[in-house]
Formats: sequence, C-alpha cells, structure tokens
Amino acid sequence: MRKNINSLREESLNYHSQFPSGKIQISPTKKYSSQRDLSLAYSPGVAEPCKEIARSSIEVYKYTSKGNLVAVITNGSAVLGLGNIGALASKPVMEGKALLFKIFSGIDVFDIEIDESDPEKFIDVVKAIAPTFGGINLEDIKAPEAFEIERRLKSELNIPVMHDDQHGTAIISGAALLNAITYVGKNIQDIKMVVSGAGAAAISCTRTYKQLGMKSENILMFDSKGLLHVSRTDLNQEKKEFSVNTSLIQNLEEAIKNADVFIGLSVGGILTPDMLKSMAKDPIVFAMANPDPEIDYNLAVKIRPDVIVATGRSDYPNQVNNVLGFPYIFRGALDVQASMINDEMKLAAVHAIASLAKEPVPEQVNIVYNKKNISFGREYIIPKPFDNRLITRVAPAVAKAAMDSGVARNPILDWKVYQEKLLDRMGYESKMLRMIQNRARTNPKKVVFCNGEEYDVLKSVQILSEEGIVSIPIVLGNEDRIKRLIRENNLDVELIIIDPEKEEHREKLEYYANILWKRRNRKGLTLYDAKIRMRTNDHFGAMMVDQGEADAVITGYSRSFSLSLRPMLEVIGRADSVHKTAGMMILLTKRGPLFLADTAVIPNPTSEELARIALMAAHVVKGFDIEPHIAMLSFQNFSSSSKTSSKVSQTVAFLHKKYPDLIVDGELQPDFALNEFLLASKFPFSKLVKKRANIFIFPNLESGNLTYKFIRGLGNIQTIGPVMLGMRKPAHVMQMQSNIEEIVNLATLSVIDAQIRKN
Repeated sequence: MRKNINSLREESLNYHSQFPSGKIQISPTKKYSSQRDLSLAYSPGVAEPCKEIARSSIEVYKYTSKGNLVAVITNGSAVLGLGNIGALASKPVMEGKALLFKIFSGIDVFDIEIDESDPEKFIDVVKAIAPTFGGINLEDIKAPEAFEIERRLKSELNIPVMHDDQHGTAIISGAALLNAITYVGKNIQDIKMVVSGAGAAAISCTRTYKQLGMKSENILMFDSKGLLHVSRTDLNQEKKEFSVNTSLIQNLEEAIKNADVFIGLSVGGILTPDMLKSMAKDPIVFAMANPDPEIDYNLAVKIRPDVIVATGRSDYPNQVNNVLGFPYIFRGALDVQASMINDEMKLAAVHAIASLAKEPVPEQVNIVYNKKNISFGREYIIPKPFDNRLITRVAPAVAKAAMDSGVARNPILDWKVYQEKLLDRMGYESKMLRMIQNRARTNPKKVVFCNGEEYDVLKSVQILSEEGIVSIPIVLGNEDRIKRLIRENNLDVELIIIDPEKEEHREKLEYYANILWKRRNRKGLTLYDAKIRMRTNDHFGAMMVDQGEADAVITGYSRSFSLSLRPMLEVIGRADSVHKTAGMMILLTKRGPLFLADTAVIPNPTSEELARIALMAAHVVKGFDIEPHIAMLSFQNFSSSSKTSSKVSQTVAFLHKKYPDLIVDGELQPDFALNEFLLASKFPFSKLVKKRANIFIFPNLESGNLTYKFIRGLGNIQTIGPVMLGMRKPAHVMQMQSNIEEIVNLATLSVIDAQIRKN
C-alpha cells in the first residue's frame, strides 16, 4: 500500500476539520419536537427522575445515560507514537477512541483531556467528575504514574476503571499466547519467555501471563538499559517485580537462546535473524512494536518456518489489536452495572477471545479476508477484528465473571435476550462498509474509470490506490487535462492514462472496433460506426474489461444513467441466463444494510421480471453471507385490487411455489415491510415475521428510483450503487455527479464483484 506522507497529512487534516469539526457529537435519544417533549426533558418534568435518584442512587442507571456512558481520560503524557504531546494535542486520539467504542459496542463516550501531570491532582479531578460516567477508560498516561493512577481510581471509585494501554494489549496477547502454546503442544508452566520492553504495557502483559500460569523464574525482562536485575538501582517498583538474580545473562542475545517465547513491546528491528534462529523449536514471537515490529513478519517466517508470529499490524496474520477487547469488556461491565473491572473479568475476556479462535470461522469472516477456510493454526491464533461474534462472546463472559465475583449490581437473567440486545447495539451502518473494504483490499483488481477528466473521479482513484483496493487504476480521457487536474489539485496518484482519441492507440481502437462490429453487424452496426463508438471512453473502457485487459469498469459520472449504461450493454452485455439487467442500491443503515431493486433499468417490469430481479438481488446478498429476506413492495398490503398489486401478488405466488425455502413475501407497504412488530400484529402469517426484511423489490422503476433519490438527498445514509445485476462481466454505472465517497464505495464493490466472478 503506497501512501504519500504529505497527501495523507492533508487528507487527515481535512477529514478532522470538515464541518462539524472532530469525530464525535451528542445526539438526543428522546423526542424533542413539541413543547410537551421539552417540558418532560427539562423543567418541570425533569424534577421527577431527580427525586427518584436522590432517594436511591442506583436509580441513576434507570433514568439517565450513565449506564452506557464511558469517559476516555488522558493527560496526553504518553500518546502512542507521539510521546508527551500534552492534553490538548491528544484530543483527536481520544475522539478516535470514542469512535471505536461506539461503532464496535454501541457505547457512548465523552473524551476528557486533563491538563495535569501531577498524579495526585489528576486523580482528584477524575474522582470529582466520576459520577457522570458508568465507566472510565484511562488512555495514554506515561509509566510509572499510570500504575498508581489506575490503582487509586480502582480502589476509590465504584465504577469500572481500566487503563487500556496496559490491560488491552495484555488481554489480547494473553489470548494469543494461550492458543499459540496450545497449538505447538507446550505447557505454559514450562516455557521460557523473554520480554523486550518494560513500560506500562509490557508490565501489564507479563503480569497477565503469570496469572495464566507463567512462572516468574522463567521470565527475563529487558528495558532500554538492559536486563532487569536485582543489582540495578534505577528500577521503579513495577520493574523490581520482574528483576532477576543471575550472572549468566548479560544481554538480549544471550537471554533468547533456547527461549520459547519472545514478547516485544519496544522498538522495531531489535530481534535479529540470528536471535530468532537461536530460539527453541516452534518459537512464539509477539513483535508488537508499531509501526515497525521487532522483526519483520515475512523475514521471521522465512528464517523459521516453525515460528508463530503476532504483530500489531493489520497487514500480517495474528494482529494484536486492542479493539478485540476494550469495547466488549466495558460493554459487559456496563450491562451488569459492575463496580469495577477486576482480574476475574479480564481473565474471562482472555479465555473468551482465545476460545473463539478455536471455533469454526463463519463464512462472512472468510469472505471479508478473502480466505477459503480460516482455521485455528499458526496464522490464526486470535480472532479477526471484523468477527461479529466477538460482542456476543466477550461481553457476556465479562458480565458473567462480574456476577460470579460479586461486583455486578444488575445481574443478567436471560442470556439469550442479552445476546440479541448486544447485536442490536452494533454500528451496522459502518460495519458493512468496513467489511467490504477489507475484503476488497485482500485481492485488489485492475479497474477502468471512464470519466478520468473529473476531479472527484481522480481523487477517488487516489483513495482507492492508497487503500490498496485497486491494484492498477486506469483512467480514460484527455491526457493533458487529466495531468493538469492532478497537478492543480496536488493529487499524488500513480495511474495509467489512456486517451482513445490519440494516434498511439489507433491499432487497439481498430482491433476493438472489429470485435464490436462482428458482434453487432446484424443489428445494423457498420464498421465505421463501430470505430466511432470505440473513440468514446465508455465503449473503450467496456471493451478493455470484455477482453480481459481490466477486471472492472466504472462510468456514469458525466452523463445520465441510461446513456452510460448503453455502451456497457452493447459491449459487455448480459450474462447468458439473464433476460434483462437491473440496478440495485445498497443503503447502509443502523438496522443493517438494505438492498433496493430495481432502481435503475426496467421501467415497468412484468411479474416474471420482478421474480428475476428478486432472485438476482438474493444471489448478490448471499455473496455477503447475508440471508436474503425479500419484501415485494406495493402501495397495498396483501390486496390484488389494482394492476400493480396484482402483479406483485402473482410474483410472490410464483416464488413461493418455485422456491419454497426463499424468505419472500408481499405485496407489502414499505412501513409494514420495515417494521417487523407492525407486520406481526396485522399479518402474523407472513414469511417475514421475525425475519426482518433486507431486500426490497419495487413494483416499477419510478417508485424504486424516487425512493432511493429521496433517501440519497437527505444525505444522512451512506449508499453503494447502483450495483448492476445480470451483467456478463463487472461493469457498474454510478449516479451522475456522484460524490467521492459514493465513487469509492461503488469501485470497492466492483472489485469484490470481480473477485467473486474469478473464484
């Protein structure tokens, strides 16, 4: 993945500064439209919950947001990769942590940056504001002060407190260590461990390993000055805990000989090839320095094929990523109103994460990471961050441990209901997009962009290239104009520019024209006309995909959808089994992705065509490992009193008979299709009761297109599409004047389309 530092800097600054500034905001959770609503929200109605809380403090969890509110607190003294930059400069990082809490576990966060380096004063400030929160996540506080701050706050407050820099890495790497040891058939009580680094994270990690069974006498820890030895007078209390009394070991090279495990939380490159070669059979190496590990992953596995390597990087297997832990640990702690996060709860998280990695991996995870069959082994000892099961494994384990250890004030009684609530809390609208992007970059493709003379397209190409989603971007258009746009807008992108009008492409143009003419000469197309058409970007780009010179083509920015689609159909055409193509929009919503069809192609589909649209949409949705639940829409519910509703009714009857296992029903009004409770109360016989519809098939193009355009115009829901259904090869037509985000999303999906077809 190639990223220009200046370009990344500019984009990051723009990302954070665009209105509204920052990454988080406060949104009301109750109605506020009427005077009555406001009188309940504030004066005089607000007095009633205040009285209830004054009578019994535990009622604060019932009447306020405290039970789902965490404070991410720092003084900015040890920001990852930046050091002691101070409270104010650390705020973007804390907002980022707040974002992760929200999207992975549904927890709301206030980020609190305290301009105080004195530990005692810092503790006093946190204690004073603690009543606001259900939990406190300490972040980026330097050692050794971090140890005392956390210890004091845990003992003096009655809400969960955790310094994630220490315990997050400890929990995730602890799970990885358990599984790595299990895989190689060693006993944790017998293994020899060398730890490079003695900061807050390293100390906490090693303490966790001891709780899991490691023996102190088998651990050698090094800081920047060397081995932690009892003779040293510069060790703080935490480091003294791991000091040893031996004259046999002088340096890291000697310590690591015949070691079973290397734990790196120090600096890149400190573990040399010779050191790795000297380790015991089936060595375990956790090289967790970021961004450069203590040893490069590819180098390590080349030197020692029997090694198990984990790093902090997402581009290598076994990423030790704190996001596997902290959102779900706090989720479980908050949901039982725990008074603290104790060792029992942290160890429960360790075992839950470790156990999950040994379970069969859902197809969705395989799809996201472009793997045939991810399974427990050297390259999979901890779950992937995009594994939807994490929240339903880790949070309940933590909650149960809190209950068993006596720190839960609101025990969970129905675990099945609790798991369903956990899934409802997840940020579905962003999760789907992250998953498809991650899946696309596992096997990037060569994509042709027909509208190369547009800034939004070129900027999208830069993003797609930097993110590793498109391997070779090809843009079509006037080369001078494209280069001028790149230069004037300081774009940093490597791409191939092709201008079909240029003489240097004449031979290719003639070749393409002959292919098109031979296919369509009996439809009135002359060779002269074929040459004229091949001079257009759309025809040329489509032919590149048709001839296997590119994997996918994107067009539509500058012209209407129908005009842009025509060249795709003329050159690439429909799949053999398809009578007509259709267009499907994907809406990324809080309730999950919604798929709308046909929104682009067939003006007034027949009953048979509606059935085909539904089946094509279902096929695409299954490709995302989502079970299709299809609502056939009409302006009436289960009524055939009009031509439209009768057509829909016939379609449903056909699908029920031909595909009895398909979850499809109608005719339904959109509000009933979207509201499962409303549907169940009025039409309990429907196949969609308790299934929650995710595919919506419109009776005609007008209704589908108007609905989509209306939603798109509101601007608060991300969209992908239109996704072309039924094309012979990946060809997609964006909406005219699509924004950069929409272009990136559609191109990402086109890469996945190409991946699926190739497989």
